[in-house]
This record gives sequence, C-alpha cells and structure tokens, in this order.
Amino acid sequence: MTDVQATAVDIPTEDGVADAYLVHPADGRPRPAVLFYQDAYGLRPYLRSMADRLAGAGYTVLVPNVFYRLGRAPVLRLPEFIDPGADPTLWERLGPIVAGLTPDQVRRDADAYLRWLADSPVAADGPAALTGYCMGARLVLWTAGAHPDRVAAGAGFHGGRLATDDPDSPHLQAPDITAELYFGHADEDPSLPPEQVARFEEALTAAGVRHTCEVYAGAHHGYTQADTPAYDQEADERHWAALLGLLKRTF
Repeated sequence: MTDVQATAVDIPTEDGVADAYLVHPADGRPRPAVLFYQDAYGLRPYLRSMADRLAGAGYTVLVPNVFYRLGRAPVLRLPEFIDPGADPTLWERLGPIVAGLTPDQVRRDADAYLRWLADSPVAADGPAALTGYCMGARLVLWTAGAHPDRVAAGAGFHGGRLATDDPDSPHLQAPDITAELYFGHADEDPSLPPEQVARFEEALTAAGVRHTCEVYAGAHHGYTQADTPAYDQEADERHWAALLGLLKRTF
C-alpha cells in the first residue's frame, strides 16, 4: 500500500454543488479513476477509510455526497457505530432521503462526477471504474447504463432492489452497459430475494454483459461496513479481493 493524499472538493452539477471526498496516491501522478458510491448512511469517516484503502492500491477515488441537494455531509448526523436496532427511528429518517434520489438525478449527477474526474490532473485519461455499496450498487448500474463510453468497470456489494418490477429498475440498464461488472450479493438480504438475484443475472446474460455475480453465504446486507452490526470480516476481505481483481483486469 502506498501513501495517500486526501482533500475535500466541490463538484458543480446541474442541480447545485456536490461536496465530495477525493483521495489518491501522494505522489500526485495521474492514476485510474474510481467513482465510489456511498451506502444509505452517507459520506462519513468509515467510507473515507475505505476510499483511502482503495487509493493506497493505486487509484484516484472520488466519493461524492449523493444527497447534496439536502445539504453538505453529513446530511443526517449518525453515531460513530450505526445500529438500527438501537434506534428504531433511524430508517424513518433515512427512508425519505434515499427514496428522494431519483434515477434521473443519479444519471445527471454521474455526468458531472465523471466529467470532473476526466478534468482532474490526478486522474488518468480514459474511462473510470465504479464501485457502490447498498443503495450505491443501484447507482453503479444507472451510471454504467447512462454513460457506457465513460465506464470501464462496475462493482456492487450487498445491493438491494436491483431487479424489481419498477419501470426504472436498475437491471433494465443491462442492454446499455458495456463495462465489465462484478456483484457480490449478501446471502441474508431481504432487499434482494433469490428471485431478484436470478432476474438480475438473467438480464445481464441476455444483454451480453461481461459479469460475475456471487452470493456471499451467510453474509448480511451491509457486510462491508465495519461501523455497523452487519459487518462480516471474511465477506469484507472477499469483497476487497473481488474489487481489486476487477480493477486490475480493467486497468
């Protein structure tokens, strides 16, 4: 792992200014860019530590606050250890925030994030990669489908609602995706039941998308997030191996 340099940046979008966390190897040389999509809990210290680890492997990583329309991060103040079981009001407050981010907003924002990375002196020329967690896995698919010429690879981990009956369900982006995908599903995840897992992979296969989809046995939704009770160290390390393997193949 190499030393990294981090900074807070502001990214102009069609709807305002998104605050974001940028981290890259400290030597300042241009590196392949990774757009990192948050989970529902938002941009916070643990996500920054994940981005730091990814940058330490040789990448320039941008983590935008996708809820910027509601204010700068943290949009919702959370404890250092986030335990929904200890606070039954948590999802009452978070649910409307997550639901308020529409697929069209995601696509517009992604255009701004990718353009910003393309203009950054610490990002290498060429397409970027994507990684997303929880709700961020959906954002990966909407972004990859809307901007196929600017996305080389996309990964999603413990994503929910990937293949629903909604007219804008993420799996319907498959025909427009040219990136290679990797998705690591949580085995114990009510937001992604087995029928959605099957529907999701069927859509990718039918569209000819290069992909790997794996179900992490025994892992719960949120298995990569060490500041929550869902964390699973074995599944997390498996996620890192899969993500870095995908990036190595891509770049």
